[in-house]
Amino acid sequence: METNAARPIGVLDSGVGGLSILREMRAQLPAEDLIYVADQAHVPYGPRTIDEVRAFTVAIARALIERGAKLIVVACNTASAAALWPLREMFPDMPFVGMEPAVKPAARDTRSGVIGVIATEATFQGELFASVVGRFAQGVQVETRACPDFVRLAEVGETDGPAARDAIRRCLSPLVTAGIDQLVLGCTHFPFLKAAIQGEIGPGVTIVDPSPAVARQAGRVLDERGLRTPHRETGRVTYLTTGDPAAFRAVLGVLLGADESAGADVRGLRWRGDRLDSHTEKETHP
Repeated sequence: METNAARPIGVLDSGVGGLSILREMRAQLPAEDLIYVADQAHVPYGPRTIDEVRAFTVAIARALIERGAKLIVVACNTASAAALWPLREMFPDMPFVGMEPAVKPAARDTRSGVIGVIATEATFQGELFASVVGRFAQGVQVETRACPDFVRLAEVGETDGPAARDAIRRCLSPLVTAGIDQLVLGCTHFPFLKAAIQGEIGPGVTIVDPSPAVARQAGRVLDERGLRTPHRETGRVTYLTTGDPAAFRAVLGVLLGADESAGADVRGLRWRGDRLDSHTEKETHP
């Protein structure tokens, strides 16, 4: 019988953005088995209502619990803003690690007194963002921009090149003009454009990527609850998408590298009304 510690960690996102968190978890927690769910049937979450995003996130969390998850990482800022607190109330026995824009380190380290935060509209509308700014950004000017095009670019693996740089320039030029010296990536899709973003905003602006901190928090929760896997071998990753598994595999190779996508266990997951199938389609192969 499988022990609690041997069970997998669930990771969920609207699409491929949460792979930036999964990449860090693989580096910091290499022995853990992971189940990654990409709700690409509904991506992007950013323009959707809070109620819609909350319903999707709760259904995905329930599906991960049915698959034996011992910890769920909500690797999506929009989903965290909409559903993290309700998830903890609905599933009190399941530990959740969520995302919040990394305003705290940006406000601490700013020299100009002006920081930028880029995210989705839904993230900015949630109570979580207002709470973070209220707690950590007193006396600091916080400039915000919604950058939905960045999500679309990451979803198709177009993380550099003319289209990406044009979108970055259009979205971020007002923040640069405002004098920011810290830029918080408030969406898990955005780290995949990090190199292109830095190239456009210049070396004088520090990019704050919360991915390593989220992976560290997942490790702390595992240790606090005695849930770190006893296995010594490298953990397995199962990828589930509500979109096209073949398209997901192709983008996986672009974002995480050919080695990660080669032989990856990528499966389809289907919505049936407001619930996800408890069983997935068979593995797809390249």
